[in-house]
Amino acid sequence: MSHDTAPVSVHIMDKEYRINCSPEERRGLLESARLLDQRMREVRQTGRALGSDRIAVMAALNVIYEMMQERDQQALATTRLKLLQERISGAVTAMRAVGVQDS
Repeated sequence: MSHDTAPVSVHIMDKEYRINCSPEERRGLLESARLLDQRMREVRQTGRALGSDRIAVMAALNVIYEMMQERDQQALATTRLKLLQERISGAVTAMRAVGVQDS
């Protein structure tokens, strides 16, 4: 990663923020700011949170919760794949033990 940074302007809920980042991080920063802006606007539209600070916290909690759900689903899928690989490996070993050849 480059150590050269440049300011990038992002707009979140009609406010401009200038953030230094490397050229490699620029795309991710812009996408993140767009997502945060979208989520904060969604929270604001629900009418449950009034101030910008509360809107930001609620949007962040929603995003983190979704990330944790995805992480948990990925961990479950990984566990299932490992079990399936073990079953396949056991079946192949058993087949070889009785003399069945791979095709």
